[in-house]
Amino acid sequence: MMDQVAPPPANVSDYVDLDAYFQRIGYEGPREVSPAVLSDIVHAHVLTIPFENLDVLLGKPILLDAASLQRKLVHERRGGYCFEQNGLLLLVLEAMGFEVAPISARVKLGYPRGEITPRTHLVVRIELDGSSWLADVGVGGLSPTASLRLELDREQRTPHETRRIVQEGDLYFHQALLAGEWEDVYQMTLEEMPLIDREVANWYTSTSPRSRFRNLMMVAKAAPEGVRLTILNDEFSVRDASGKATKTLIRTQEEMLDLLAEHFGVHLQGNDRADLPIIRSQA
Repeated sequence: MMDQVAPPPANVSDYVDLDAYFQRIGYEGPREVSPAVLSDIVHAHVLTIPFENLDVLLGKPILLDAASLQRKLVHERRGGYCFEQNGLLLLVLEAMGFEVAPISARVKLGYPRGEITPRTHLVVRIELDGSSWLADVGVGGLSPTASLRLELDREQRTPHETRRIVQEGDLYFHQALLAGEWEDVYQMTLEEMPLIDREVANWYTSTSPRSRFRNLMMVAKAAPEGVRLTILNDEFSVRDASGKATKTLIRTQEEMLDLLAEHFGVHLQGNDRADLPIIRSQA
């Protein structure tokens, strides 16, 4: 699979269709390099392009070259996970003239602070107007709906959850305020993650039997007014701005396909419709 991943082009702007991307996310605003434009693009992206691992479950390769990312997420109107989502955002922002860098991270949500999780998450760092920012459109049901200043201990409101970045030793933790408690979302050292490292981590994430993406169905998208929509295996959840969630059991493959189309804009075609598994959560 790794042999199929092409290196990024030397002049990335020649290979990124900004018009198609902005049409995909419904963004009609200005395109200058500014904090407001950065945040507006992040917001539009997270409300439009769903996080999903369906191709992993269908046994399809996850390709990270510019053409493949645009074909899948833009032209085929699909979603993807962090290496696809933030890989595309990295290309778009660079083509627009932003100074960007890929940063590696370890997802911590649901894990004890001391447990070492794999370094299989990608975040975009942006240097802008003398300040550092983070953008992340690929951390599932908690993708921030705004860019965040890379400043310690500063509570930052977004259209959804409040966020902050704290430091412990050499580690930086991105946290979200959930039900009145600060929860770790992921951990960073701010080390860059070049394409070869993303290819290796992506190969593990999409192919290893130990990868959670091989064993769980995860689909997520932000919605207006602080709402979050998620599918976890056979459960569809709508969580409002207060954190209250309404959950529905997905009983059949047809129900799953209808939910994917109606709420996430994912319309599977051909054999993918018949081959899509329903993963039953344990009681």
